[in-house]
Amino acid sequence: MTLKQISVFLENSPGRLLEITTALGEAGINLKALSLSGTSGFGVLRLIVSDLHKARNIAMEHHWPARVDEVLAVRIADVPGSLATLLGPLSKERIDIEYMYAFTGFSSTQAVMIFGFKDVDEATRVLLEHDAVLISADEFRLLENEGT
Repeated sequence: MTLKQISVFLENSPGRLLEITTALGEAGINLKALSLSGTSGFGVLRLIVSDLHKARNIAMEHHWPARVDEVLAVRIADVPGSLATLLGPLSKERIDIEYMYAFTGFSSTQAVMIFGFKDVDEATRVLLEHDAVLISADEFRLLENEGT
């Protein structure tokens, strides 16, 4: 039930994000979810895209440092306290969350949390034991990414 996410490492400079999103858009790649975090010198753009293989090829063509990681997308109710309820079992089992980001709009009553874990298999086990609803690549309408 993991999704593949591409992370692009970019310097903090005007127009850099525009360059990347333009190249992906021109290639017909839809950005399904994203997060941008940065420091004074560089940033990490984490993306779940409609076609990971094509996005990786574009990153290589442009010499953008990038990597692919497995993440979990978890559906939660879009109401106060839902995230804390989800995090409780992970904390109890001492599951380390490396990063997370969220988006709404997947439905009118639910949000989606994207998690990067050190141990994605153990996190999956704990979440499923506590009836978390993981979102598949099919639900995100992602192309199969074999060989990436």
